[in-house]
Amino acid sequence: MNRTRKLLLTGAAVASLVLSGCAGTSSSGTIEQNDPKGKVTLDVWSNHPANSKDTEKEIIAAFEKENPNIKIKLTDAGKDYEEVAQKFNAALTGGQTPDVVVASDVTWYNFALNDNFAPLDDLMKKVDAKPDDYVKSLYDEYTIDGKHYAVPYARSTPLFYYNKDLFKKAGVPDRGPKTWEEWNKDFAPKLKASGVLPLSIPDGSNYLDWYFQGMIWSMGGSYSKDLTVNVADEKGVAAGKFLQDQFKNDYFKATKDATVPFTTGQAAAMLESTGSLQGVEEDGKVNVGTAFLPTPEGVPGVSTGGCGLAIPANSKNQEAAAKFIAFLTNTENTVKFSQATGYMPVRTSAVDSDETKSYIKEHPNFQTALDQLPKTKAQDAARAYVSGGGQKIGAALDKIAQGEDVQSTFDALQKDLQKIIDSQIKPKLDKKK
Repeated sequence: MNRTRKLLLTGAAVASLVLSGCAGTSSSGTIEQNDPKGKVTLDVWSNHPANSKDTEKEIIAAFEKENPNIKIKLTDAGKDYEEVAQKFNAALTGGQTPDVVVASDVTWYNFALNDNFAPLDDLMKKVDAKPDDYVKSLYDEYTIDGKHYAVPYARSTPLFYYNKDLFKKAGVPDRGPKTWEEWNKDFAPKLKASGVLPLSIPDGSNYLDWYFQGMIWSMGGSYSKDLTVNVADEKGVAAGKFLQDQFKNDYFKATKDATVPFTTGQAAAMLESTGSLQGVEEDGKVNVGTAFLPTPEGVPGVSTGGCGLAIPANSKNQEAAAKFIAFLTNTENTVKFSQATGYMPVRTSAVDSDETKSYIKEHPNFQTALDQLPKTKAQDAARAYVSGGGQKIGAALDKIAQGEDVQSTFDALQKDLQKIIDSQIKPKLDKKK
């Protein structure tokens, strides 16, 4: 295996990577560090995934009590991961960067590749963070050339949500469809005939590309194979035509917020993140069930998502920042954060804890996210590595949903993505040789 290919694969253990804008200039070099035992103020940038600000503040208060020399400044860095990445990217070229920043599955990689994030392995050992306790598949996603550049924080997978009452009314089984073929031939027609929208899904500006990643996999296609974009091949186009037919037949409706039609009873099902589970259940308007994404047996058809926590390479408080990250993601706080948001526990000890087991008894839908983990796989490089790749794919999928020709749309997308990989990604990977 050549060196470039090895670096590609180690950076995508289950799902990964991309930046919404170009990463700033390299931050490589030694940064003089402040004494971690002295008075330290850490600037922590977050978008508070799944409305988690109150939970974050609660954990911060506990950390400050245990570490009186360290104060945390929690900064609202954007409404979503893209805004956080844009703010951080701008700070790299002349602003004030934070000490800790959330980085999504499609933003961390470019920053790490450009040496804007610090390698965490030595730091995590120094603060006794017990990195071996992180769920391995999630932790290893943040790896380039054997070094970790983030730790998992608010991690999720897509889930198939369904309204049990509307399913019963339509005469379909109280479960999710096993495959998209079953959905298309049995579930969707019956649901439509019952007078409801069969399925609500986010549009192209709200991660349709993330949800379609699993769909294209389940049909034998992909966005790319390693660094070769192949979305316009026969299987990719077939998956695109299937998606288009779902909209044409009024089985799917794309919207900015897929939860709205679902929680108001207009849609019988939706594709959404596990991070939406807590809010949907608390809303209480829907007798909700959850299921795996429709995928043939033995075919990995689920991508992971969400965000991790990274330490900027130019932070002067890296050890204190690592100490905070370790505390924020320790077993107790992983359980707290997971139960407050619906995100997956990122530590094995948290998954196996009595608190999690008790929570699952009260919230059995949460078990679906944990059970679906073995069906996950690494996101394709075309979405994960390419700067703005997800947005480009999402825009193409919006065109397809609106009836534009699938082959020509995917041909243009493939050409665009491949050009970026060849000019921006491959040269940087080659420098790591």
